[in-house]
Amino acid sequence: MYDKRKINKILIVDDSEMNRAILADMLGEQYEILEAENGIAAVQMLHTYGTKISLVLLDVVMPKMDGFEVLAMMSRYHWIEEIPVIMISAENSHSVVERAYELGATDYISRPFDEVIVCRRVINTIMLYSKQKKLVSMIADQMYESEKSNTLMVSILSHIVEFRNGESGLHVLHIGTMTELLLKRLREKTDRYNLDSAKISMISKAAAFHDIGKISISENILNKPGRLTEEEFEIMKTHSAVGADMLEDLPLHKDEPLVKVAYEICRWHHERYDGRGYPDGLKGEEIPISAQAVSLADAYDALISERVYKKAFSHETALNMILNGQCGAFNPLLLECLSEISDHIEEEMTINSLNQASEKEIHNIVERLLSHKELATSNRTLSMLEEERIKFQFFASMASEIQFEYSVVPPMLTLSDWGAEKLGIPRFIVSPSESRELLSIISREQMTELDRLLRGTTPESPIVEYKAKIKIDGKIRFSRIISRALWTQGDQKEYSGAIGKILDIQEEDKELLRLKKLASIDPLTNLYNEAYVKKEIMHILHAHPENEYAFIIFDLDYFKTANDERGHVFGDRVLKYLAKCLETNIKEEDLAARIGGDEFLLFVRYDENTEQTVKKIFSAMTGEYDGFKLSVSMGIANTIISARDYRELYHCADLALFEAKRRGQGCCIYYDEKKCAANAPTAISPIDPSI
Repeated sequence: MYDKRKINKILIVDDSEMNRAILADMLGEQYEILEAENGIAAVQMLHTYGTKISLVLLDVVMPKMDGFEVLAMMSRYHWIEEIPVIMISAENSHSVVERAYELGATDYISRPFDEVIVCRRVINTIMLYSKQKKLVSMIADQMYESEKSNTLMVSILSHIVEFRNGESGLHVLHIGTMTELLLKRLREKTDRYNLDSAKISMISKAAAFHDIGKISISENILNKPGRLTEEEFEIMKTHSAVGADMLEDLPLHKDEPLVKVAYEICRWHHERYDGRGYPDGLKGEEIPISAQAVSLADAYDALISERVYKKAFSHETALNMILNGQCGAFNPLLLECLSEISDHIEEEMTINSLNQASEKEIHNIVERLLSHKELATSNRTLSMLEEERIKFQFFASMASEIQFEYSVVPPMLTLSDWGAEKLGIPRFIVSPSESRELLSIISREQMTELDRLLRGTTPESPIVEYKAKIKIDGKIRFSRIISRALWTQGDQKEYSGAIGKILDIQEEDKELLRLKKLASIDPLTNLYNEAYVKKEIMHILHAHPENEYAFIIFDLDYFKTANDERGHVFGDRVLKYLAKCLETNIKEEDLAARIGGDEFLLFVRYDENTEQTVKKIFSAMTGEYDGFKLSVSMGIANTIISARDYRELYHCADLALFEAKRRGQGCCIYYDEKKCAANAPTAISPIDPSI
């Protein structure tokens, strides 16, 4: 029977039943013994038990699959990294022994063997691996906490960088995840690109920087809801070269491998395999594989994500569009990889929420650091930590915020470069509670209270918000400090410090107002957008049911001609001119909006002067602009005879607009429910269509 006290399993692999019996008798009292009569049976045992096996005693010469082939299989499935192998064989030539060690064997014992030597080497090997696993676990605990802080901050800062482009930080995480999936599959298909785990990891990290050049692009272009003009598109295309220049001009670290890979991605992720991309028109394998993979990942995520100019496509539609060449030309091998991993993409994207992605990234880092090969190489460990530090500093510099990191032992406060300059104090402050520089901007009482709040948190609930008076730009301002307490891992979890940022409440309020305004304004005309005006109209109708309102929509009769004959830039100028005419001829309380293309909406209080107001507006937008004939068609609905719901009002006004278009250019039609029982366009009557 199996003895529960025998916690270690030893697998004996030998085609001789006698040899297996001798070894089993030697070791059976201390270990649970598993036996395999050939290499194939051994591999099956390893598949079944995995790392529950503590040691393999392996013969070299066996039928079906010899010992060297077993070692190769163990290497392929990465078992050799966690399960030690002692070769026991009568084959003791130098070449055989050397090959065994090259394939990963831990030790080699020649037959005939001494029982004491076998037992001693088995015990020593199991103890060595046991201690190494314990050491790995201890290092993992320490690395986990350290990397958790860095990865958490990078996730937050990724969101900040993407926010300006109307995207969430998930875009950055998705690009990294998708790039990693593609490259791992590519590595399985070919060794053409020399993709080891470290290189794939570096490319996936550097992918976060692919669109940093968009910082230089105007928000009006970045967040334009419609199609970009040729001139605007040329401006947008500059972001790839601008991002590369930013990295090339870094005063420090620009020669670091991570920065070099980020440069490749920034500059060339919009190149196409057929040479029709930008900025340099690279073709085929002239494009670095890092940029090729990020380009494909970016195309996929752009398709499945909602943007200001488009709705999100489904996973299946996005795949078909890319594979059918509707999104440009990509490396055929990468397209094969995309097709082969298609069943797993949605699951991976779903898993990569802001919190879960951080956990996954941390565990990946710890795994890489603690593999046996890298555990013995401190330079590799330091290199990976340096990559994380460079990434953290880069995102911090892009955020333009007062960010800080505080450690209890040693007591030290570290500020971001921008934050230190904003506060007018050094970036590094030792013993913060005694620092004159720090006490000159925040009182000791406030520091004590913040420390008390942080120490009162738990690992499960580590976030603290605290309002304090802080001197910013030489003036005392009410500020909000958002902090996350950090905790050491182990049997006794202890508070070890905090990370966070300081927000000037006045500036924050101004920024919120600015963002709120931006969210409600059409960037081209500075009129309201449809989303905002729809919400306002519903609020007005609900708040003032006793009032009557006119719901007016109109569009340009010859706008397509303006775009086709004189270009989109001229078309935009015409729309801006119409918007100015509209603003000049309405009251302050009236709502005017551009609701798409050349279509506008006006919502006004209906009274005895409304028809005269409509005539005035209609007349102002009829005539000529820079040699182009101006004419509008208009449909008007009334909240008393039509409806008191935005959708119904729009429907009625649209029917009236349709009738105006049917009757010819430059026509204004009022919707009349009494003459429109079946909503037939012919039943809508014009009221002075010549106005």
